[in-house]
Amino acid sequence: MAKAQFHKNQRVYVKTVGTWALVERVLPQWAKGLDEPIRIYYDVGLGRDFGADELQGEQSLHTNFDAGDIQWRIIRARNKWQAPEDSAHHPHPGTYPVVVTGETDWGGWRVPGAEYDLAPQKIEAQARLIANSTKLYTFANALLEAAKNEAEHLPDSLLELARDVAKVIKTVDGTAEPVD
Repeated sequence: MAKAQFHKNQRVYVKTVGTWALVERVLPQWAKGLDEPIRIYYDVGLGRDFGADELQGEQSLHTNFDAGDIQWRIIRARNKWQAPEDSAHHPHPGTYPVVVTGETDWGGWRVPGAEYDLAPQKIEAQARLIANSTKLYTFANALLEAAKNEAEHLPDSLLELARDVAKVIKTVDGTAEPVD
């Protein structure tokens, strides 16, 4: 017996054609005397019906971000637009922060030089926040789990805080709209 793997108006990748399409109709193939269809075909508007093995569903945006193994860090990059003596007011003259989010020292977050020169203290604080955000995410998840387990014993103010933490976590995981 077959069960439908895709539904009408779902976006699917048609492997045999190499393109994306929308399922226009779900076409079950019935056999007399059976309660369920024996096969399911899908009309995606490409001239013929496709089986489920020829289609691939769009991957969910929900990634369940796992911050446990991630170690983001700040490295200092040479300031190419100003000499160290011209940037004496910077926290680290002659350099700017780069948050490395991978194992190599070249990927991650950086800021334009003009923006850094306008507010170096602010950019340094942003770099520290980004570099430590994985630890904050892990802490937020632990706080949320503790709140779920002890919900009946928590005051309303902490329950409200836990709801806010849940919204932020859903935003980071990609399962909710950004929090203001």
